[in-house]
Amino acid sequence: MAVNGVSSGGLIVSFGEMLIDFVPTVSGVSLAEAPGFLKAPGGAPANVAIAVTRLGGNSAFVGKLGDDEFGHMLAGILKENGVKAEGINFDTGARTALAFVTLRADGEREFMFYRNPSADMLLTPDELNLDVIRSAKIFHYGSISLIVEPCRSAHLKAMEVAKEAGALLSYDPNLRLPLWPSAEEARKQIKSIWDKADVIKVSDNELEFLTGSDKIDDESAMSLWHPNLKLLLVTLGEKGCRYYTKNFHGGVEGFHVKTVDTTGAGDSFVGALLTKIVDDQSILEDEARLKEVLTFACACGAITTTKKGAIPALPTESEALTLLKRGA
Repeated sequence: MAVNGVSSGGLIVSFGEMLIDFVPTVSGVSLAEAPGFLKAPGGAPANVAIAVTRLGGNSAFVGKLGDDEFGHMLAGILKENGVKAEGINFDTGARTALAFVTLRADGEREFMFYRNPSADMLLTPDELNLDVIRSAKIFHYGSISLIVEPCRSAHLKAMEVAKEAGALLSYDPNLRLPLWPSAEEARKQIKSIWDKADVIKVSDNELEFLTGSDKIDDESAMSLWHPNLKLLLVTLGEKGCRYYTKNFHGGVEGFHVKTVDTTGAGDSFVGALLTKIVDDQSILEDEARLKEVLTFACACGAITTTKKGAIPALPTESEALTLLKRGA
């Protein structure tokens, strides 16, 4: 993938929000009890874009940031990590989004968001860099950009343009319930673009939320299947993931590591998967090769949980291969 340090391969374009997470300096305390906070760049689509370049792939980010110190800092982090930044807009009237994140003692997270409105919500269809979107081999997105206008319309247009240009559409809903007006609205809007995606990844929690069932099994997962889907993935944290295609389904085991912070693990998994299939989508029809790729993606996700913050924790190819050699 990376030739002499220059990323190569088909372009993976990631669309949506980038923000700053403020993470307590101490784990296992509430926001009110936290003695201080570290700022950590985040936002799932941006994490995926950086996960791709960290593994030697080729990515671009499309979204909107505030024309403020934090916004320019985030754009700088994308560029430093080799992500193409021509798709970034800056809003002079709104701030870059912030999220305060509590790390519970078990490494899981709770969120409090500052977005009223934040710059990412104000991206309009006319501001989209269509050249970047049309050059995508894979177009990846979440659901946070569906919550309010005008960003929702920009999201729908970007998907349409990418699809027309022949891109594979990749969807990770990345449910953040506190950002939605209600659980019903979240479920409805997340499902509203369901049948457009070629690849969908949901976590076990999102599967329960979307199906209304507390069962994490094949029947429950297959209730989310749609006829145009090429691959449906259900991630199970340290237990690995389940995969479903038209012709086969199964699972791969996860890796046991010392978890510090789960932030970015799913994005790392997605970035790894997309990097491995962007130039050879026939992998999606070959179970043995797909299992290899998903095992690699699980290794990347696992490594990401061993350090605080998402972006600093995203692995390189050699780090992932070291964990693969060690085994589960």
